[in-house]
This record gives sequence, structure tokens and C-alpha cells, in this order.
Amino acid sequence: MVEDDLRILVVEDHPFQLIATQCLLESYGFTRLTTTDSAKSAIQQMLVADRPFDILLCDQCLPDLTGFDLVRFASQRGLIRQAIILSSLTMSELDELVKMATEHRLPLLGYLIKPLKQSELRSLLTSV
Repeated sequence: MVEDDLRILVVEDHPFQLIATQCLLESYGFTRLTTTDSAKSAIQQMLVADRPFDILLCDQCLPDLTGFDLVRFASQRGLIRQAIILSSLTMSELDELVKMATEHRLPLLGYLIKPLKQSELRSLLTSV
């Protein structure tokens, strides 16, 4: 993937997963990354940003807020353009999240099951 100008906010509370996701994104040429380990910190990052993040890539099971609720919060305030949920939930649970996102008209591109698969991440990012 060629270097991209997308601004991506990565929210992951597990340090190894956060670093692995960051490295994977950087290997694809994404250099405009902001990383954080909590919803609270992510909200702070979004509020001080000079413009909305192009993509919010966040874990569904954060300790302080669900990824879905973070996407809803950020979307309703115009702080993000699109989002991708990361999770180890079952396929049926993740499909239900997508259904709820559609009902709430949230800009959810989809979800990725952890551990991340390079081809699936690339596919979602190239659909932006």
C-alpha cells in the first residue's frame, strides 16, 4: 500500500496489540497515526485535533467505554469520518454491532477480529 495521508486514531488498551497495530499500519505507509490506550484519552485527542480524524480504529472492549459507544460519541460530534472496531467477540456479536451502527447511522466501515489479519485490515483501509 502506498503512503497515505489519512489521519488515524488507534485506541487499544493492550500495549502489545497497540504496538502491533501501529507497526502494521506504518508498514502500509500510514504515518499520520495517533495512538492511545483509553476512550477518555481518545476523546481528549479528538477534541484538541484541528480537524476530524479520517479513521477511528478502536477496540470494542475498552475499560472505560465500549468501542461502539466511542464511535457513537465521536460521530455525533463530527470528530471522526469513519471507524473500524477491533474485537475478539464472536461473529454474531460483531454482526449485531454492525446492525446497530447502521440503525444509528454511524460511519462504521466494519470490524476486524483480533489478532488482526493483514489482508483484512488492508481491505477495509482501501475501501475508505
